[in-house]
Amino acid sequence: MRARPLALCGLLSALAAALLILGGVLPGMVFCAPILAMGVLLPVLEEWGPKAAGTSYAAVSILALLLAPDRETAFVYLFFGWYPILRPKIAALPSRPLRVLARLAVCSAAAVLLYGLALRLMGLTEEIAAWYVNALLLAAGNAVFLLTDATLARLTGVWHWKLKKHLYR
Repeated sequence: MRARPLALCGLLSALAAALLILGGVLPGMVFCAPILAMGVLLPVLEEWGPKAAGTSYAAVSILALLLAPDRETAFVYLFFGWYPILRPKIAALPSRPLRVLARLAVCSAAAVLLYGLALRLMGLTEEIAAWYVNALLLAAGNAVFLLTDATLARLTGVWHWKLKKHLYR
């Protein structure tokens, strides 16, 4: 009975890794590929829970770091790919403003950590752009993150409604 979940987790993890590798090849896919990879792993989370999803996320992150031609794509997935596992906890918060603030805090913390670490490792600790340019980029990133969250919510709904209906007849 464990063969089916294991096979599906492996197949979806391979698809997510392939999307991340493809994201490094196609121009402009640096941020799209990690979002698609997050969506691909949603069935693992919904069917077998956070432990299986965390294992798939870790495997895909390692594969992306080893195989992706564009390191930024792999690192964006490494820093943001765990969010679908956290998403149900944030969705359970009592008020809508609190949920939005939690989502923005998660996105901002991950983005500042990711790009702060990247700039420090590259030795670019001086100010690269004016503070307002960085604030504008962070605001745009937060807007994209909120759209990603809404997309993940809709994809989860599709999985529950249509795919489960047809797969488990």
